[in-house]
Amino acid sequence: MSTQTIKITGMTCGHCEGRVMTELKKISGVSEVVASAAAAHAVITADHEIAQSEISAAVLASGYKLT
Repeated sequence: MSTQTIKITGMTCGHCEGRVMTELKKISGVSEVVASAAAAHAVITADHEIAQSEISAAVLASGYKLT
């Protein structure tokens, strides 16, 4: 198991968190995602380390940016 915490800018509410979680969960191997607008981050749990490029693409697809 691998756990990664990423910083995200632009999330302001639960809907924002949901969009980010939905996109990140589409990545192969991801088993859980918890996003927090208040903390401006997301915690990704996966069966292997996820490439930064995959994470960045998913976050951008949800309408936000990594910091």
